[in-house]
Amino acid sequence: MQTYENKPSELVAKANGVSAASAEASGAQSQDGARDFEHPQREAAFFYGLFLRGHDANKLRRDIAIPTEVLIKWHREVEREPLLRDVLTRVVEYRRHVLAIFETLIGAEAGLQRVQ
Repeated sequence: MQTYENKPSELVAKANGVSAASAEASGAQSQDGARDFEHPQREAAFFYGLFLRGHDANKLRRDIAIPTEVLIKWHREVEREPLLRDVLTRVVEYRRHVLAIFETLIGAEAGLQRVQ
């Protein structure tokens, strides 16, 4: 059985099936795993920018949300590696927060269009 004395970003990368080295090299992970979850507004703004450029809102919602298949896979991983639970819980909460912010931005956009 493999034990993890790694930082949280490496645990998330492993759960996603990505090597931690490639995730960090691509800039997907920060030096401190806690920083990865500090600014959901930035990620929501990124998706909102895509929406403003004409991308379909439903497709963007699917991109933000974590698919059920992935959640099932993560659940199996947590059964094998209990240390992943806290990190993956934070990932799920973060993505839900990003989605909620995105929905608020889209709702504000719809309200602005009605006023004009």
